[in-house]
Amino acid sequence: MKRSKKLQKIKILKKIKKSKKAKKESLIKPEAPQKNGFLIPKIKIVGIGGAGGNALSRIDTVLSGIETISFNTDIQDLRFCKASKRIQIGKEITQGRGAGMDPEIGRQSAEENREEISKVLDGAEMIFLTCGLGGGTGSGAAPVVAEVARSLGIITVAVVTLPFSFEGKEREAIAKASHERLLEKVDALVTVPNDRVFNIIDVNTSLKKAFWQIDEILREGIQAIYDLVVKPGLINVDFADLKAIVKNSGEALLGIGLADGKDRAIKAAQKAIQSPLLDTTIDNAKGVLFNVSAREDLTMIEVQQAAKTITSLISPDAKVIFGTSFDHRLPKNKMKITVVATGFSKSSEGHSPLPFGYAQEKSFSFGLNKNIDEDLHAKDILKEKIKPFESLEDEPAFLRKNKSR
Repeated sequence: MKRSKKLQKIKILKKIKKSKKAKKESLIKPEAPQKNGFLIPKIKIVGIGGAGGNALSRIDTVLSGIETISFNTDIQDLRFCKASKRIQIGKEITQGRGAGMDPEIGRQSAEENREEISKVLDGAEMIFLTCGLGGGTGSGAAPVVAEVARSLGIITVAVVTLPFSFEGKEREAIAKASHERLLEKVDALVTVPNDRVFNIIDVNTSLKKAFWQIDEILREGIQAIYDLVVKPGLINVDFADLKAIVKNSGEALLGIGLADGKDRAIKAAQKAIQSPLLDTTIDNAKGVLFNVSAREDLTMIEVQQAAKTITSLISPDAKVIFGTSFDHRLPKNKMKITVVATGFSKSSEGHSPLPFGYAQEKSFSFGLNKNIDEDLHAKDILKEKIKPFESLEDEPAFLRKNKSR
């Protein structure tokens, strides 16, 4: 009898111990995602206003596992956004009706919710901030959000659009003023003038498709940097590399080039530095990070060809970081080159962003229509014997997909 009670007591104690162990294990947080055995830095993507929310809706369907946050004064717009977190700002000021193209209202709205903005950004090591300049919410709130992020020690990269020229001088003036303020608040700023979408569409392109392509520019630019940090590489580009290039760098360029077949490395590199959509050329960039991706047929000569195509256009004293990776999601024989270029001299002619009168220009000095086979520089690279790496720099070109569509 006593033995039976003792056994029963032992069983009960074992159950209690097992229950406590299970409870303890359930409280342990899952391991953070890793890259080559190291923790992947926490990245958040922030969209501000209508254009920023539209970009987030597209990004959220492609980049799984990354936190997207939308800030907006327009409650109706906010409800349609697919971001993982949607936060209304300026509720007391705007009553949820938007900023009415008044950047001061946008600024006040962000200030009203400054503490909440700080809470949702806290913990991130890098944020991408995206918005359209020229309206009220994006133009007014973006500099405040960037300021909060920087105060938390977060690397802040902004990717913004400028209004169409037909939207009028008022929007242009708002965009210009906001652009200047934002440049002071972020580590790096990539600018895409909406007018340049006309360089890659034809008369039959629908309005919906045109706006979709603008959103795609923003998405591709953000995803390019995200992939550099997250995807494992043969020659690895890590967060420290990216931080060294973008921290306190000012104007920046992002480029993606995709090519296949003969001379694919040169073609992909040229596409990554010759976008008709961006408002800065790669000339005299002081910092360049680029990554070459392909399947396992990637050769050392191709990496050298890509490097020479890029470095021939940049300052010989530029800081260059490069990486390579095998990406089995790429189609067979395809090569992708991603470029981040920063540190442009604002005093050098032709090396700073184009003035805000860009909209009146009918043509641009760099374009996607260039015939690579006729490029003498490309032919020279092919004829030249391969030499050891020295330095390397790059600039951006967003729309490789849009060209093929």
